[in-house]
This record gives sequence, C-alpha cells and structure tokens, in this order.
Amino acid sequence: MKRREFSLSTASVVAASALTLPLATPAMAQARQFKEGKDYTRLAKPLTPDAPAGKVDVIEFFWYSCSHCNAFEPALESWIKAAPKDLSIRRIPVAFNASFVPQQKLYFTLEGMGKLDTVHGKVFRAIHVEKQKLAKDDEIFAWVAQQGVDIAKFKEMYSSFTVASHVRRATALQEGYGVEGVPSMGVAGRFYTDGTMAGSMQTVLQVVEHLAGVARKG
Repeated sequence: MKRREFSLSTASVVAASALTLPLATPAMAQARQFKEGKDYTRLAKPLTPDAPAGKVDVIEFFWYSCSHCNAFEPALESWIKAAPKDLSIRRIPVAFNASFVPQQKLYFTLEGMGKLDTVHGKVFRAIHVEKQKLAKDDEIFAWVAQQGVDIAKFKEMYSSFTVASHVRRATALQEGYGVEGVPSMGVAGRFYTDGTMAGSMQTVLQVVEHLAGVARKG
C-alpha cells in the first residue's frame, strides 16, 4: 500500500454513534445480507492466517491517536467478551507513516511485558481525555514510567529485535489487507471491512461475524 497521510475525515469512521446500539450478535448478523464489494472486500491475494488450528483469525487495525478508535474501543471490548469462542481476535497497530511507529512499539512492548490488560486502555485515556502527547519515544517513556511499569525493562523490550519484528509483521498485515483507515477489521486472511463500507462500526462487527461463518465453511 502506498504510504499517505492519515485523514480522519476521509479514511476513518465516526464510531461514536455506533456505541449507543446493541452489541452485534450472530442473530443480528444473520438478519441482514452482507454483500461483497459493498460491506466488505475479498483480498485478491489471501494471507496466511496466524490463528491456531480450528480458530478464525480476526484483526482490528487501530491507531492510539485515532479518536474513532478510542470511541470504538469500549464496544470492541464488550464484543470480544461475547464473541464466539472460535474467533482468535487481536489488535494490530498501523503505521501510515514513520511517525506512527513509536505507538506501534508501545503496543507491542506492553504486549510482550504482559501489561496490555492494565495499560492499553490507559493509553487511549491519556491521549484523548488527558490530552497528553505520546507520539515520540521520550514522551512514551516518561508516561510509561508513571504507570507502575518497570521502565528499564520497558526500554529494553521497546528497542528489542522482537518488537521490531512485530512492527514489520504489522506493516505486512496492514499492506496485505489494504488498510485505508482505522478502525477497520480483517478476517481469516481473506476479507476486509471498515465503517465506510459497512455504514458504521456496529455493522462492521456484524459483518465480521458473517465473514467468520463464511471462513468456517472453507
């Protein structure tokens, strides 16, 4: 995918309006017929899913500084808790240009340290509620040090080969799915959908459940 500046107005979705709707359920997904080319796209070149055998790989592509990702996060969290058990759901931080990379490294470092459950939501709050700048290495280090995280271990992992590898893999997935904006979702290495196509992020969750069903059938 050609790198470009990220535009909230054209490449992202107003997800906040979707948060007032009920969470997606399989029954809701079955109530509407979703159309390829309208509600979702099929990848011209399928990717190899990373999910374990018997699981359907589901990815949310996001960016910590995206206000729509922040608004979508509570609905996504609730949906994950109620989603079918055979869905392997994960988040992938995107980078539309080099300035996004520190936040990618922040996410993968927290993941590697087992701190996502306690710190992931705090990152969104710091940026969107407390209006803190967490875009550069030093800004991230200063903030993480205040969160009860061993900053020496954090810095070591942040600069590690492992995190660099995760960043490269994230870029490959972003390009493979043809991600144009966030939040958006990929399913089974074969399908991509976002709020622009589906109409809202609430509908995106329904589309994802529909596509997971398609993937189960082979």
